[in-house]
Amino acid sequence: MKRVLFGVFFLSMATGALGQTPATSLDGEWRGRSDGGSCNAPLDYVITIENGFVDGSAFDTTAHGPVPNLKKAPPPAPTPGLWQIHGTVRSPASFPLVSVASVKAADRRVGKLTAKSDGSGLVVTEDSGCRRTARLSRS
Repeated sequence: MKRVLFGVFFLSMATGALGQTPATSLDGEWRGRSDGGSCNAPLDYVITIENGFVDGSAFDTTAHGPVPNLKKAPPPAPTPGLWQIHGTVRSPASFPLVSVASVKAADRRVGKLTAKSDGSGLVVTEDSGCRRTARLSRS
């Protein structure tokens, strides 16, 4: 009987410990705006970090969708207006993030970002593409 109770106790403790991830110093909601980078198109960022898991988005207010074809010329391709951002905080000093544009599958765009803790703020930099830099603060 003692062996069974010990097994149940041990299993419940192990399951509880595995299901929890410790909080990080960067946990919370972060907001900010980037510079325009080489594309001259700033992004508005909203990122949530919970237990080290990063989830958020960046929105381009200058993005445009399909436009009417008044001159019978090929219309310009729509630009991505919404980016989904995901990642894991491995070190508060610097950690990688992935961004995926919300566009058609044929025009799928993926970007790499680097986030760095900067005093009481968070700096997110695009590693390619427009090379925008955003300074985020807790909201």
